[in-house]
Amino acid sequence: MRDSAVKRWSTFHTVVFRATGGLVGKRLVDNDMLLLTTTGRATGRKHTVPLLFLSAGDRIVLVASYGGRYRHPEWYLNLDADPIVSVRLPMRRRRRMLARTASPVERDEWWPKIVEAYGGYEEYQRRTDREIPVVFVEPPV
Repeated sequence: MRDSAVKRWSTFHTVVFRATGGLVGKRLVDNDMLLLTTTGRATGRKHTVPLLFLSAGDRIVLVASYGGRYRHPEWYLNLDADPIVSVRLPMRRRRRMLARTASPVERDEWWPKIVEAYGGYEEYQRRTDREIPVVFVEPPV
């Protein structure tokens, strides 16, 4: 899928998710979805994207796959510059959280769980030379 098509689908998904409080758009490829809002590293504007996620207690696990493209997705570059993010889960209010890239050991621990949840991530990793980052989003301390 071309970048422009990804952007259009992402925008449509975000609008529908917001309009329905997540009743529509809360699941995709048998996985839960959320809205992640980051602050643009160049513009300072807020940017929101729908993403698949896994959870472990208060921790949310995201995958910066971008479909196996050669570069990281913009949302990942934004949170790398400013780790304070906002997360909206279905039927819940937005929540301010702190994002960080998983360490190599944490990534190794989580990668099999991620691929089990959605096998497409394994194919995405094969498509690219970059290591796809795993991101933890946690309540601020």
